[in-house]
Amino acid sequence: MTAHAPAASVRTRVTIPLRFPDGYEVTAETVTFHGLVDGKEHVALILGDPAAAPAPLVRMHSECLTGDVFGSARCDCGPQLREAVERIAETGGVLLYLRQEGRGIGLYNKLDAYALQDAGLDTYEANTALGLPEDGRDYTAAAQMLGALGITGLDLLTNNPDKAGQLRALGVDVRLVRPTGVHTTPSNLRYLHAKVRRTHHTLDLPLVAGLAG
Repeated sequence: MTAHAPAASVRTRVTIPLRFPDGYEVTAETVTFHGLVDGKEHVALILGDPAAAPAPLVRMHSECLTGDVFGSARCDCGPQLREAVERIAETGGVLLYLRQEGRGIGLYNKLDAYALQDAGLDTYEANTALGLPEDGRDYTAAAQMLGALGITGLDLLTNNPDKAGQLRALGVDVRLVRPTGVHTTPSNLRYLHAKVRRTHHTLDLPLVAGLAG
């Protein structure tokens, strides 16, 4: 059964020149919204010309302070964000930057979960050990943002099947799912293997003997 998200509206539009640590630069039209169901300050970055492609390329990127800002190698979030911005700018589309730190559990809880991971739990086990959901993200606000931007059909840039499933259930036409690159470090391989095993992310990872995820 398809449930349509309630309507939201555009609040402001402002142009921001972006520059990444490797020197890549691009200009984004940054959009804020009224009426998002979760009350959070999510933003959309419009990159390139979304109308130029058969369907705009869209990435729903969950905020990761440690990875996006500080370059943490414990996850692949920072490299995914950098990759997504360039790929979307090349074809035209939108990056939805969603304030869903730690798969929706918040920054402090995420850091508490890191401590449990250091003691041997995987990323999902650590969340549940804290009495929190393995993945607490809901993409209703993302569907609202897309609707406010007039986007009803899209190609989705993700390795996470839950993102496409939730958008489709909310009435968004996900035409194609395009995988992101695989960004491994010695510090995030266990985390990435857990995502493949527990939530069926489409990641082609190197096999590491004794790695339990």
